[in-house]
Formats: sequence, C-alpha cells, structure tokens
Amino acid sequence: MKKSKVMYFFMVPVLFAFFVVVIIPAVLGIYYSFTDWNGIDNSAKFVGISNYVAIFKGNSDFVTAFIFTAKFSIVSVVLINLIGFGLALLVTRGMKTSSLLRSIFFMPNMIGGLILGFIWQFIFTKAFDSIGTALGCNFFKGWLSTTSTGFWGLVILMSWQMSGYMMVVYIAAIEGIPENLIEAAEIDGANSFQKLTKVIIPMVAPAFTVGFFLTLSNSFKLYDQNLSLTAGGPYASTEMLALNIYNSAFVYNKFSIAQAKAVVFLITVAVITLTQLSFSKKREVEM
Repeated sequence: MKKSKVMYFFMVPVLFAFFVVVIIPAVLGIYYSFTDWNGIDNSAKFVGISNYVAIFKGNSDFVTAFIFTAKFSIVSVVLINLIGFGLALLVTRGMKTSSLLRSIFFMPNMIGGLILGFIWQFIFTKAFDSIGTALGCNFFKGWLSTTSTGFWGLVILMSWQMSGYMMVVYIAAIEGIPENLIEAAEIDGANSFQKLTKVIIPMVAPAFTVGFFLTLSNSFKLYDQNLSLTAGGPYASTEMLALNIYNSAFVYNKFSIAQAKAVVFLITVAVITLTQLSFSKKREVEM
C-alpha cells in the first residue's frame, strides 16, 4: 500500500498535466474541425465535414504539401539511417579519434532547427553561389530558388542534423553485440562484408526499428527548418504539412480549416508510424 501511494503521488500530477496539455486540446481541436470557428469569436457553428471536403477539393494546397512531405520523408528516412549507421560503424572500429569524431558528428543535433535553417540558407545562397561563380558552374547557383533544389536543400539539412543522433542509437546497438558472435564468424572465415550482413545488421535490427520510427515521425512533423530555410518557397512548392497548417491558421486566419488539416495530419502520422513499427517488428522476428 505504501508503494502504491508513492507511485500515485508521482503518477497523478503527470497524468493531470498530460490530460490538460494533450487530451483536452486534442478533443477540442477535433470538435472545432467540424465548425466554422475563426479563432476569435466564441460562436462556432457546426458545419459537418465541409472543412475536410474543402482541404481535399480541387487543386488543394494541402494535398500538394502532403505529397511533398511524403517524398521528403521517404528520402530523408533512408539517407539519415544509412549515414547514421555508417558513422556508427566508423566510430566503433577502435580508432584513437573515435571520441572526437562522435562529438563532431553529434554536434549538429544540438543546434536549434531555426538556427540550422538560417545557417544552411547562407550556405546555399552565398557560399554555393560563390563556388558556382568561381568554377563557372550554374549547378551551385540559386539552390533555393527552384522546387527540386529546394527539396534537396531540405533533405541535406535534415540529414546533416539527424544523422549524428541516429549514430548514437546505432553505436549502442553495435556495442551491445556479443564479442563471441563476431569471433565465431571470423573463425568460420567470414570477411568484413559477411560479418556486416550476417551478424551485425541482424543484431542491430531493433535499433533500425527505433531509428526508422524517430526519423519518420520527425520528417513528417518538420516545421522550423522548413520555415527558416525556404519558408515554403518558391510559390509554396516546398511547403510541408506543418508549415501549411500554420499558414492556414495564423496567416490566412482559417482556423477551422487548419484544425481539419491538423486532424488529418495526426491520423496520417499515427497510421504511418504504427504501420512502420509493426512491419519492422515482423522483420526483427524473421532475422
């Protein structure tokens, strides 16, 4: 009984905060998505599913942002996890500079998203332009002025920031592999590639589940880097879902429309991440 009282003493405040900060706003948000609420008046009329119909109707900016975000998330998830896993393999080889390299690779993750966006904006607009002028190569010029280069600019920024974090996850998994498995593979004559594919990757499978989950959810919810790097330009062609929802609410004052978008956004992220987790868990069992 005493242990239960201590448990409830710590648990109740947390549950109360979660209920007030998460549950109540979520329920109210779902309610307002079925109204014509403008964010100011208390009088909100019930309009049914008209807001949901509007966000998918015709040449919808929400659909465009959704497709762009989906493409960005797929490319980012693959690159971030590949780079993160590669860095983890590099720094676990027993080099003298491993500790220094770990700090350097992880450092971008400690910088805020807005600051990173402005740093890379300077690199893409000033540094790349100078390189292009010096080399006489137009490839480096105007990197944030087109949809395709703006897309890759966002991918580069996200990969540069998140790879170090994923590296830490994979380092923990690699260092947790029993040494006798590696030694047994070496005794059996396995080369480096065979040890990687037959021993290391199967043993690191649970870490891949965590890595894919984190990068997928973070990629879909990306906002601050998108705002500071491209601000959705040119002509909203690089506008991602979070920025699109923000603009609908606080730029165009369409709060009910923005709330409907947010509900669809929530459901989409939940379905995708839960599906990915389920698929990854099955792969772990197979490995």
